[in-house]
Order: sequence, then C-alpha cells, then structure tokens
Amino acid sequence: MTIETSPLSYRHEDTDLDGHLAWDAARHGRRPGVLVVHEWMGLGEHERKACERLARAGYLALAADIFGRGHTPRNAEEAQENAGHYRGGDRGLLRARARAGLEALRAHPLCDPERLVALGFCFGGTTVLELARDGADLRAVASFHGGLDTPRPAQARSLRARVLALHGADDPFVTADHVHAFEDEMRHAGADWVLVAYGGTVHSFTNEGAGDEPAKGFAYNVKSARRAWRAMEEFFLEALV
Repeated sequence: MTIETSPLSYRHEDTDLDGHLAWDAARHGRRPGVLVVHEWMGLGEHERKACERLARAGYLALAADIFGRGHTPRNAEEAQENAGHYRGGDRGLLRARARAGLEALRAHPLCDPERLVALGFCFGGTTVLELARDGADLRAVASFHGGLDTPRPAQARSLRARVLALHGADDPFVTADHVHAFEDEMRHAGADWVLVAYGGTVHSFTNEGAGDEPAKGFAYNVKSARRAWRAMEEFFLEALV
C-alpha cells in the first residue's frame, strides 16, 4: 500500500476551487470514488485525514472545496456567515458547488464513474444530503452530524442514492422536529435510508479538534466516531456491490 495525495484544482462557473485528492498508488486500475465535504471552517486536516483513511480502504477520495479559493473562514464568526450563505435560500448554490466537486472526481482517470459515493461532516453532512435530494448520480451518501432540515425536501422517487444519517442523539443544533421532518421526508420520497442516533453524543462527534466538553453542544466522542465510521463503511460496501 502506497498512499499518495495531491491538490486538485477545479472550477464552478467563475470560481476556482481547491480540493485534496488521496489514493493508493499500489492499486491498479479504476476504483470507487468518494466525495468528502468539509465542515463550516472549510477544507482542513480533518477532511484530509478522512481522505487518506478512505484511500487505504480502496477508494479514490476527493475532499471538495465548497467555499472557493481565498474564502476559507478565519474564525467561527466568518464560518457562520459563510455557511449561512450556502445553507440559506433554496440551497441551489450549495448543490451546484457540490456537483462541481463530484464531476471533478468522476472525470479523474482512476475513478470508476459508475461507483460513486459521498460523505460529509457537519456543514458537509448537510451538503451531501442536498446532493442526494438533488438526484445526483451517487450510489450512497453518509452524513456525519449534519443538519437534517432543508427548504427543498426530496420529492417522491427523486433520490437515486441510499441515505445514511449518523446523528448525535444529544446534538442541540439538530432538533427533534428536524429529525422527525427528515424521517417523514425520506418516507415520502420512497428512499432507501437509515438514521442512526448515538446516545450521549453531541455535535461534531467525529472531530478530535472539537474538544471534550459536551456541555458546549459540540465535542469529540471516540466511541461514537468509531461506530459511525464502521456504519458508513458497511453502508457504502453494500451500495457498491
């Protein structure tokens, strides 16, 4: 196994986007592609590590850039403003930016364009759910502690991807109403979906940089992070058969 990484620049309309690619150079031929979407602070170490982990599992992994070159937030205030810009309105721009990353992944010579999946963390979890709602050509998506609400719910038979939502049961940013609305949305759409709620777990539970104070509403939870990653691996393997 020889894990290699490189930047991958691509565009959406007139915006330059800077992704991060990881793959196992010891493998030959095409392999499944996985799009990884970042948290509200932009593409960082958390997403790069996830890509390398996925590359070790046999994927071609691309960490997408939703915000664009030169627009990485410097602090939480900027991150909130940035994320709000994409989460607001009808989310058309968010979906389009994510699709640009998906097409960059699909076009890579090591990618099997018929075997694509996507995952995201927090803001990125919201993003991959929007990709699925938009009918993107994906086998499956997995949202790690992402927002479940949307102004544009999936319509009947519009979802092509299987949907996995990995949720902290005590996440104060995703209300019980959001969870119930998501469940009803998936039923109405006729989706192949799974929602897993991890007890004693709050927001950002997969990110080691989230700290260890659940009372703040966000904290790393090593047990839930491990369980969620295993659930994603199994879900993707089933979808890619």
